[in-house]
Amino acid sequence: METLNHKEVINLLLQIAAMLIMARVFAEIARKFKQPAVVGEILAGIILGPTILGNFFPGAQDYLFATNPMSNIALDGFVQISVVLLLFIAGLEVELQVVWNQGKNALKIAVASMTLPIIAGFVVAYAFPEFLGVNINDRVVASTFFGLAISITALAVVARILMDLDLFKTNTGLLIIAAAMIVDILGWIVFSVILSLSESGQEGLGVWPTIALTLVFTFFMLTIGKGLINKTLPWVNKKLAWPGGLLSLSLAVCFLAASFTEFIGIHAIFGAFIIGVAFGDSEYLTEKAKEILHQFINNIFAPIFFVSIGLKVNFIEAFDPGIVGVVVIVGFLTKYFGAYLGGRLAGIKRQESVVVGFGMSTRGSMDIILGLIALENGLITDSLFIGLVILALLSSISSGPLMGWARQHKF
Repeated sequence: METLNHKEVINLLLQIAAMLIMARVFAEIARKFKQPAVVGEILAGIILGPTILGNFFPGAQDYLFATNPMSNIALDGFVQISVVLLLFIAGLEVELQVVWNQGKNALKIAVASMTLPIIAGFVVAYAFPEFLGVNINDRVVASTFFGLAISITALAVVARILMDLDLFKTNTGLLIIAAAMIVDILGWIVFSVILSLSESGQEGLGVWPTIALTLVFTFFMLTIGKGLINKTLPWVNKKLAWPGGLLSLSLAVCFLAASFTEFIGIHAIFGAFIIGVAFGDSEYLTEKAKEILHQFINNIFAPIFFVSIGLKVNFIEAFDPGIVGVVVIVGFLTKYFGAYLGGRLAGIKRQESVVVGFGMSTRGSMDIILGLIALENGLITDSLFIGLVILALLSSISSGPLMGWARQHKF
């Protein structure tokens, strides 16, 4: 069994230390400007990566991230675990009861806010694959992916913005949250199926068995599986050390679910997300327990993932203003108008529909994760990935002010 040598262990530890320190520094700077931590963490990665450090201090960048392939493989393992855990806590935020309570209105907004971007994104990517940078050999799948990528709403980011605006517990706020939850669930199911159809996707059991098992797994975990978790958690809380027992067992189940979906040909993150929904919906998973899980993952694993984004591509060399412009304009306008129309179809007043449109346009971690997986599977180029990252950053920064502005004006 091959192991890391002395120099590679030192290199790996320096990589993680540098990523965590830079992520914390820039997350705090972002917080000072009332921006999500993810904005600062991505900027930290761009500084540590080939874009800044590689340009001005190439020797230091090579020493940290290029000279030891084995330590880079180990770091990639950390990043993969970080993605799985990020999707697990994203699932924890999905409260099925909130979705049921908002009912048809939330469903109309969610479906409309996804349908318009998916159709527009598919048409643009399919018509201009070489310009936009989608895989022309996997044209239909790659074009569908692009449409899906610009249709995702960042649940965690929009929840934070709604709290800052004192909208979280209002009817409009709950409607946005419920619609964003539905988008998350639908988006990851569709993306997992798209990836299984791709020629560059993971090996699995075949397309139709994979789709069938995905639907069975989802239904089982949100019904019987959720019931089993409800029966098990009281015993865990009572008999095992708290919070250690809950942490270790919940993460073990998360990794088991992730490994199962990876085995059947669906990305591991889908299993983590669905098991997170099942856990988060349990009445026996207390808010304190959720907070512990969030703090543990958001302050250790999440920064490693978001910093790693900046290490993947050179944001100067691969930056294409035409691609970025198309992604930002098509992504923002179609998402906004889709959600706005969904609100009007649901019978919501015009002003509230405008707020819903801006709220549902919020992007963040989820679409970046989705874009990175597509990049690694050869569905998109570096330039298109950069466009998706910039769309996520701009929408995260602008959604809060736009929602605040919409609340204060009559339409």
